Amino acid sequence: MSFLHSALAATTLMAMAFSSSINAHAADPENTVVLTLKDGDVAIELNPDVAPKHVEQIKKLVREGAYDGVAFHRVIPGFMAQTGDVKFGNLDKNYNANRVGTGGSQYADIPAEFSDKPFVRGTVGMARSQNPNSANSQFFIMFNEGSFLNGQYTVIGEVTSGMEAVDKIKKGNEADNGSVDNPDKIVKAIVLSDRK
Repeated sequence: MSFLHSALAATTLMAMAFSSSINAHAADPENTVVLTLKDGDVAIELNPDVAPKHVEQIKKLVREGAYDGVAFHRVIPGFMAQTGDVKFGNLDKNYNANRVGTGGSQYADIPAEFSDKPFVRGTVGMARSQNPNSANSQFFIMFNEGSFLNGQYTVIGEVTSGMEAVDKIKKGNEADNGSVDNPDKIVKAIVLSDRK
């Protein structure tokens, strides 16, 4: 009888684990971007309901392969890792160490889509200049909470798996605003629904 109870309990636990695993991967593949980094894949669930114009531009650039080879040019320990300068930041072609972080894409800048989504560990936000309507292609992933950014930068999504790979991104020089020598890069970026 106790064996039967143990078997039933084990079966119930396995079913619960399987169910939560399914739910964890129930994100919309059309709004999930996967970044392949040197230490593994990072899945980002995008929020088209919160920042539709930003999400549309990010997906368009991903589908064009614009992020493949692009450096994490500004990485501040305990804060965030910034990437996405498709004009000056591609380590595989035309990388410009003096200008990386100042470029965008061939598309127009996007008006701010601020929301009440907080900046916490794993939040993905859009980088911009002092002008709130200047986000274009660059984005950053938070290592830790950053409530001082709330309502000041557009949140486009959150990391749902692979933060351990984000944590291993090569850090920059804090005295030089996180500038990274010989930076890590996005090896490849895809929209999950396009995975063959």
